[in-house]
Amino acid sequence: MTALDSEETITGQRRTSLTLRQAFAVFRRYPSPWLLIAMLVVATATRIAIGGISWGDPVVVLVALAAFPFFEWVVHVVILHWRPRTIAGVRIDPLLSRKHREHHADPRDVPLIFIPWKSYFWMVPSYAAIGLFAFPDRALGMTYLMVIALLGINYEWVHYLVHTDYRPKSPFYRAIWRHHRLHHYKNEHYWFGVSTAGVSDTVLHTAPAASDVRTSPTVRALHAREAS
Repeated sequence: MTALDSEETITGQRRTSLTLRQAFAVFRRYPSPWLLIAMLVVATATRIAIGGISWGDPVVVLVALAAFPFFEWVVHVVILHWRPRTIAGVRIDPLLSRKHREHHADPRDVPLIFIPWKSYFWMVPSYAAIGLFAFPDRALGMTYLMVIALLGINYEWVHYLVHTDYRPKSPFYRAIWRHHRLHHYKNEHYWFGVSTAGVSDTVLHTAPAASDVRTSPTVRALHAREAS
């Protein structure tokens, strides 16, 4: 028995053998990656049309790469794990939060792995507004949008792959695989990183040793009352 197999009780079992080709054949059927690809194509075409490369372009890329693990962590903790509540008589329970609870209830349900396509109706305009108005020139804004689109595509692919029966082959992907599956099969209060190997969780102290954490009774039912 390999080390990977011995962890099945806390990271979920594989049911079939899956190749990357087979995984991608399913991945490409869903709209979320294609919406991000469309955003990437538009941003790239606009950036090429503007032309010119400045010192600001690599700075934008490096800052986005450094910030993304923490952005991912904050979104996961604050939005995806949002506890429904009523404020001034209005129930606040965003679509992303509802779908993420469903995702925890059935981590193998493929459509629930992806960002809900309806969310792009506000996400894309929000990113576009940042790209258009938060930078000193349009070129840097388009560079930002290109990087965000690439990071989003990577997020969707890695998150999808982690929830399939594809077996990790590289040490780097195996670390990501184990990290995120601990969040789904061990305890939902830790391991919030998805597409990185626990960078943000390590810095923010939400990546304890799995042996030190009890298996949560609510890992499949977020916000349900825990057994006393």
